[in-house]
Amino acid sequence: MKVLVIGGGAREHALCRSLSLDPDVTALHCAPGNAGIAEVAELHGVNALDGQAVAELAAGLEADLVVVGPEAPLVAGVADAVRDRGIPVFGPSAEAAQLEGSKAFAKDVMAAAAVPTARSYVCTTPEEIDEALDAFGAPYVVKDDGLAAGKGVVVTEDVEAARAHALACDRVVIEEFLDGPEVSLFAVTDGETVVPLQPAQDFKRAYDGDEGPNTGGMGAYSPLPWADPKLVDEVMATVLQPTVDELHRRGTPFSGLLYAGLAITSRGVRVIEFNARFGDPETQVVLARLKTPLAGLLHAAATGSLATFPPLRWSDGAAVTVVIASHNYPDTPRTGDPIDGLADVVAQDAPKAYVLHAGTKRDDSGAVLSAGGRVLSVTATGSDLTTARQRAYRAVDRISLDGSQHRTDIAAKVANEAAGS
Repeated sequence: MKVLVIGGGAREHALCRSLSLDPDVTALHCAPGNAGIAEVAELHGVNALDGQAVAELAAGLEADLVVVGPEAPLVAGVADAVRDRGIPVFGPSAEAAQLEGSKAFAKDVMAAAAVPTARSYVCTTPEEIDEALDAFGAPYVVKDDGLAAGKGVVVTEDVEAARAHALACDRVVIEEFLDGPEVSLFAVTDGETVVPLQPAQDFKRAYDGDEGPNTGGMGAYSPLPWADPKLVDEVMATVLQPTVDELHRRGTPFSGLLYAGLAITSRGVRVIEFNARFGDPETQVVLARLKTPLAGLLHAAATGSLATFPPLRWSDGAAVTVVIASHNYPDTPRTGDPIDGLADVVAQDAPKAYVLHAGTKRDDSGAVLSAGGRVLSVTATGSDLTTARQRAYRAVDRISLDGSQHRTDIAAKVANEAAGS
């Protein structure tokens, strides 16, 4: 199988790494990729948002499968352009991707499918914004209706901060605050059959102790020892399958990766949001534990044959990812700084720990430089979360990036609780 992956972040590096380990993959390509992906795939300089250019590249490569990683190309219709060329593609149509592209659309689908979620108002005027904020009270949850690269949500006790964020959006969803821990659950679907993956938990705040601004994610772990063993079955029955069925009923079947961001509240499971693609950094830990070869699973979803796909196989162990971010992230990050120590991780920690590149590039001399806010995802596996954490942070300590930042408490609380139980 010849596979083309679209995107250039740590999520796409995780996908490419898993695909490169799949014996059925005979050629692996990525556009545009990054410095780390270049070690496992051939890179192509194509605009990931240009559907026709991506389709031309896929046709020229005679790709058997195209995997669209980020949300922006999906919402822009890149999967549609590839599908129109008769090439199997893992990723929903632009219409179905509105499940992530528009919070209001997602709320409408959830209401029709009776999916449990937060009560909300869609607002377009200052008057509507004030009424909604007043109705729910603090803490205020304000979500930009459109794509915002994981940073369009503000949760605050400060009504003026909430109002300012709402006014800065063309259309905004204001909703009730959901208490309880958050869980990310991915599911692969071909538009009818839904196959859930293992749940993960990520860490959105920039600093230890869940302090600081929201980010795209500073780390993740899987599995979740504290979660109800029936959680996946419950979410399948009340969230994932009903949502896929409703989109199919509307004539806009969702084929690809359906990501449910969940709150385990005192009143039961509630959907915080949907995404139309693998999440970052949760993908890094979920794929680290997946033993089933990835290409066949994604191809089955792309070709409508998931119903006959064998049950997924998982490692019994754990995985932890720690994100190394640039100086000043998540504000305007500094880029162009050299990254040292990557070879040391390969020499001393592989294969139990490895580095997935997010925002990196090579200069003319071949040195790896920072090129984004989140720069690296250091991922490790182990028999349990304590072991995986130790390996991940040992590898993090080998890496040098001037001014970089990372959280030191990824999975610490749950690892300590699991070790003490």
